[in-house]
Amino acid sequence: MTEVTVQQALDAAYAHHAAGRLGEAEPIYRQILARDPENTRALNLLGVLAYQAGHHAEAFELIGRAIALRPEEADYRCNLGVVLAAMGRTDDAIAAYRAALSLEPGDADVYCNLGNALSAKGDAGEAIAAFERAIAIKPQSPEALANLGRVLNDAGRTGEAIAACEKAAAIRPQMAEAHWNLGRALAAAGRDAEAAEAYRRALALRPDLPEVWNNFGGALMRQNRLDEAVAAYRHVIRLRPSDAEGQYNLGKALLTTGELDGAIACFERSAAIRPELGGESQRLITMLLHPGYSPEAVLREHEQWARRFAALTEAAPPHENDASPERRLRVGYVSPDFREHVVAINLLPLFREHDKSQVEVFCYHAADTSDVVTQRFRAGADHWRDVHNFTDERLAELIRADRIDVLVDLGLHAGGRLLAFARKPAPVRATFAGYPGTTGLSAIDYRLTDPYLDPPGENDHWYTEESFRLPHSFWCYAPAETPAVNSLPALTNGHVTFGSLNNFPKVNAPMLRVWSAVLRAVERSRLILLAPEGSSRRRVLDVIEGEGISRDRVEFASRLPRPRYLEQYLAIDIALDTFPYNGHTTSLDSLWMGVPMVTLAGPTAVSRAGYSQLCNLGLSDLAARSAEEFVEIAAALARDLPRLATIRASLRPRMQRSPLTDAVGWTRGIEAAYRSMWRQWCERRR
Repeated sequence: MTEVTVQQALDAAYAHHAAGRLGEAEPIYRQILARDPENTRALNLLGVLAYQAGHHAEAFELIGRAIALRPEEADYRCNLGVVLAAMGRTDDAIAAYRAALSLEPGDADVYCNLGNALSAKGDAGEAIAAFERAIAIKPQSPEALANLGRVLNDAGRTGEAIAACEKAAAIRPQMAEAHWNLGRALAAAGRDAEAAEAYRRALALRPDLPEVWNNFGGALMRQNRLDEAVAAYRHVIRLRPSDAEGQYNLGKALLTTGELDGAIACFERSAAIRPELGGESQRLITMLLHPGYSPEAVLREHEQWARRFAALTEAAPPHENDASPERRLRVGYVSPDFREHVVAINLLPLFREHDKSQVEVFCYHAADTSDVVTQRFRAGADHWRDVHNFTDERLAELIRADRIDVLVDLGLHAGGRLLAFARKPAPVRATFAGYPGTTGLSAIDYRLTDPYLDPPGENDHWYTEESFRLPHSFWCYAPAETPAVNSLPALTNGHVTFGSLNNFPKVNAPMLRVWSAVLRAVERSRLILLAPEGSSRRRVLDVIEGEGISRDRVEFASRLPRPRYLEQYLAIDIALDTFPYNGHTTSLDSLWMGVPMVTLAGPTAVSRAGYSQLCNLGLSDLAARSAEEFVEIAAALARDLPRLATIRASLRPRMQRSPLTDAVGWTRGIEAAYRSMWRQWCERRR
């Protein structure tokens, strides 16, 4: 093979290569190297081909040989950087790119590659500088602009990120990554409708990208376009069945639409692939909502979760805390909900009323978002720790270093950091507030409850923790500015309106059949129900119509900001509580707005919230023990408009006089519980 024929062969191989015909290019490269083992162009191009075929080790060896023969070739060093990046050798890739730039400092593409490697390393500042240098050299480089937008967005510079991505998309409208990165930046700016459209454009160009479908689903979820979100997440699973995040997100979307069986299946699949995503905890929460799971099954699954996950933690060393039973206690609270959240509404009174002479408060903020509510919690704490990016082990070490005496989980399986608790970082561990259930974790000693949620001696066996009963109520209600209570709507409407503004996953078919019996028993009555648009509402109507109730007797409500949400109670005469998972804060809202609630008390705490609240108001006669009694109580109340009107007018004053709004008494009860727990530990230390 003469020099001319070698060049011709190289040109032919490269033509095949550039056209994507790797199988035709490869043998020609190898033939050239068989005759001329030191042909650096063939070595380099065959190395690039090996990289494209996924043979990274071979690519590294071939391109390395080319560099050894021609160290002055910048392209070879850049290609080596690409291979090293694919091998996960990020620092070596960065060195290769810098070497290429020392030979060819005006190459924008190499700066772009360097920026990507620096971004992968987590060096946002250097990455941004590299992309900006690429753009300075080549202002119309959509790759550099799109990647600059991605890194700027990750660095929190959202406005600049949007501008860079928009410019990239304008230069090359067919570049899917530009639209994808624009969508991420728009989503970070809270512009979800625009983000969804950007994702849609990206997917029109590259429908094979599961990551974009995942982002698209998230933008749709935040707009309450739930059926579309479900469809987007199903695309993720079709493209990549082993995508744990896609399975988890699909589970969350199905849960929000009330499809509990599908949600449980998705959470199981997600947990099997990537347990750290929390699919198992989400599955446990969904079981609490599901009418088909007995208390025995729920407890068994919680204990199984603990054996599977908590058993992986190391044995905890002994605690050296000062065992003086009456000294000031260091109390730590771990929560993802020190922010605008229903749990926060009930927790704020505790932080406002703590007796700081008796309790030194530490807060471990386990969420990556903060707002005005967060600032109110910070004001009530003596010490504040942002720990959302801490591992469980690191969080446990911090808590131990803070010498916490009583550590309180405020999330349970709804975002709690239970595996930090499994490491026993404080002498006393308790759980409270997230919801009145069990964690399944033997490392947590106590759960706070009340005498109505858990009557003494009746159902302590449903929980792995020891139940510690507050004097009156699990909740303390602290309403902010709220509408005034109006007169009974039925007096002017000529019919009674039942209502439920509870979180829709609490709505299920057996419960809807009981509610339908209520509507049958009360002529011309109507129902207002909070439900997402789309398939969720259709399923509700199908069940109710199947029970002989006309669809036009049901009116649907949507999620609204809190002031407008509370105004919806002005149209409701009687609230129907959900079961087996009762309303919590929503029920307190209803009662505060003068709307009495009929509830069905079950065997465990999550199904006795309504009973607890009614007992604290002296209205236990509105709590049923069976579905039949639920219908009887609701129908009798609906037929007695004078009584209903009297209750409506008196409910808010009644709440104001009750333990449900006694923030000081409630807080003292919690502090007394901590003190008793601490004394028990001190006694065991002697």
